Amino acid sequence: MADFGGTELDTFRTEARDWLAANFPASLAKDMDGQSAAAQSPAKPTGDFALWKERMGEKGWGTPTWPQSYGGGGLTPAEARVLAEEMGSAGAVNPIGGMGVGMFGPTLLEYGNEDQKHRHIPAIVKAEQRWCQGFSEPGAGSDLAGLQTKAEDKGDHWLVNGSKIWTSGAQHADWCFCLVRTDNTKKHEGISFLLIDMKTPGIEARPIRLIAGNSPFCETFFTDVKVPKENLVGPLNGGWTIAKRLLQFERNGMGNRQNGPAPAAVHEIAKTYVGVDETGRLSDRDLRARIVEHEMETRLVQQTTRRAASEARSNQGPSAATSIMKNASMKVGQDRLELMLEVMGSQGLGWEGEGFQAEELTAVRNWLSSKAFSIFGGSAEIQNNIISKRILGLPELTQSR
Repeated sequence: MADFGGTELDTFRTEARDWLAANFPASLAKDMDGQSAAAQSPAKPTGDFALWKERMGEKGWGTPTWPQSYGGGGLTPAEARVLAEEMGSAGAVNPIGGMGVGMFGPTLLEYGNEDQKHRHIPAIVKAEQRWCQGFSEPGAGSDLAGLQTKAEDKGDHWLVNGSKIWTSGAQHADWCFCLVRTDNTKKHEGISFLLIDMKTPGIEARPIRLIAGNSPFCETFFTDVKVPKENLVGPLNGGWTIAKRLLQFERNGMGNRQNGPAPAAVHEIAKTYVGVDETGRLSDRDLRARIVEHEMETRLVQQTTRRAASEARSNQGPSAATSIMKNASMKVGQDRLELMLEVMGSQGLGWEGEGFQAEELTAVRNWLSSKAFSIFGGSAEIQNNIISKRILGLPELTQSR
């Protein structure tokens, strides 16, 4: 479709509104947080949410701007924004997500061949494939290019041996997009980008239990894993370029988390726990000022990420500026959870048992989980280095001898 405005865009708005009225189960509108949780859950969807997910997948609107030839919506950025607005008005959350949508899919559309796109993109569009990311290793975290998981050319297949760590959702994933070493004589230029079926013999995913009590990450071991030659994406030893692009999409997605369903405002929750003065304002003046500052920063991040996303679409993808948005978004998320525990006081210190509401126990676990926000997806320090070199053009520091 052409990127148009005015009357034609109004026509699309009517089309989107009518389609949502006919296809979005009204029962789901009462619980947008529940929809978000169901979209992220590894469990098979049930009831009205399963129906909603199926319909969005068939329509392609879960990935609205992806090409129709691969099952996407084929919408322009302007139409996608209208669709998002109408979904928000209807109380609908996009049920199609995960690493396949936010990270791997956009990368494959740029670097994959036609066979790879037709094999994987339609399944991602319909949420029929769950993906995980095989990048970090025990000895290659911040220095990702130091990875040692090896893929040997065995003529008709690759033989993969090694291990990955912090593999989000590996225990539930169908496929893994993985960085492997195919040349030991070079560092960055010796890395390739390989797609691995997680049902292949020789793969073991061991969940890592975190301080918050959950296990979203895994150690993943590859022992003599045979991978078909056609699963190599891009050129041999060209994986580092693809990986950098994928990380931009990942950080762009992290920055755009502020554009999801709005959580309850901290100041409204604070009124319940802290109380208000005779004018209806929070009785704690200092806390009130800090909450206002936080909510202003949140709005700034939301507006900036929307602008950056719009610019990224017009410039064929995210830029190094995604590092700024990743850091900013993660910080406001951490600040919000810190404030939540502060306003809850002793009720924000519970772990289990009577005397605590479910929301209070969730707040504690979310606060603990938030400690990793500034680490995963590339640590804040790594993002600052990218910002320094690629955006500000500052020289690298050299050690004096």
